[in-house]
Amino acid sequence: MTGDPRQNAEMERIPALREVTDAEVESFWRDGVVCLRRIIPPDLLEDMVGPVEEALMGTATADLSGMGDALEAGAGAERAIDAAVTASGIPRGHFKAGTDHWLEQPDFLDFATRSPLPEIVARLLDSRNVYLYEDSVLVKEPGTQEKTAFHQDLAYFHLDGDRICTTWVPLDSVSAETGAVKFVAGSHRDRTTYRPNLFVTTMSMPGTEGEVVPDFDVVKGEARIISFDTEPGDITVHHARTIHGAGGNASSDRRRRAISVRYAGDGTVYRIVPGFPTKDRHAGMSDGDTLDIDRFPLAWP
Repeated sequence: MTGDPRQNAEMERIPALREVTDAEVESFWRDGVVCLRRIIPPDLLEDMVGPVEEALMGTATADLSGMGDALEAGAGAERAIDAAVTASGIPRGHFKAGTDHWLEQPDFLDFATRSPLPEIVARLLDSRNVYLYEDSVLVKEPGTQEKTAFHQDLAYFHLDGDRICTTWVPLDSVSAETGAVKFVAGSHRDRTTYRPNLFVTTMSMPGTEGEVVPDFDVVKGEARIISFDTEPGDITVHHARTIHGAGGNASSDRRRRAISVRYAGDGTVYRIVPGFPTKDRHAGMSDGDTLDIDRFPLAWP
């Protein structure tokens, strides 16, 4: 799909199974992340199983495990490896991830704009408007050795503002064994500019600016690390400044499939991240530009 991203504006919205509570809003702003239990209808998740498999075969998805091998061999990067997985002796799996599937697969546009996610985000961010920035498919197959290196999403987003967040929607039961995401509580209040890394290594992207994100698996200090075991129907939502990472998948038979959708709310403006590639659809935009619905589909209201 390369046409008008608002083409589905008249489609019926799918409501959440329940409302977001005041306590959950408070948790989001206190910790920089919240887990919302039993809030996404199971039928909606079932409907996305096929599109996720299709996305894994598409050009928008990369094999990050293979990329890690190449970086280690060619650039001397040290892969972020989960020792628990390598010690298990199970066959190696692969970490696959893609971005902006909504541009080519209408099911992802529907999911990002007609599912309960935009209204949930509007409530958490206290935002009248919610815009779609991007989506992502994240799959760790059984035996995936690669961790997800600790990183901050805002380091990859050409955005500036305080109402920016990432939703993480699992299609499988997720635990620490299979690679549950770990969050550094309160890190969204840190205004340090961090460099984007390459996800399967702590190596920063060449040409980018800022500080290197600490590896909180090694240097925890006084940081409070929180994580959530989740079931399909649960979601996590974290602030774009919240530092987070994940382990590998030590299971021999359980995948870790998730859809991540990233949104921006009121007051967000465009800001180019020096050294990080811009998106083709952002051509002509400059620092400080407001978000327009031709480039950033209006997901709510």
